[in-house]
Amino acid sequence: MKVDIKNENGTAVATLSGELDHHNAKQLRAELDRFIVTAQPRELAIDFGGITFMDSSGIGLIMGRSKLMKECGGKLEVLNPQPYIRRVMKLAGIERIVKIR
Repeated sequence: MKVDIKNENGTAVATLSGELDHHNAKQLRAELDRFIVTAQPRELAIDFGGITFMDSSGIGLIMGRSKLMKECGGKLEVLNPQPYIRRVMKLAGIERIVKIR
């Protein structure tokens, strides 16, 4: 699992690649949380375009980062999920919590 975070003028994009499962979700959560608390972006977009596999850990990742962003006065959105990942997000109700583009 690889993450690349770019932050410009309070808007950040975290680009993920690889498999998002319970084996690597903990490290990814810690890295994103550290960034959110330190940088305090107004908006954070997590780009799922490079994710080749996602289990329920991905849903937890989105929900937790959305909550943290709200606590810090910002908002979260999800970008470019593969069609099957978007279906999983829709079934989990993620579209009611964050914007998916």
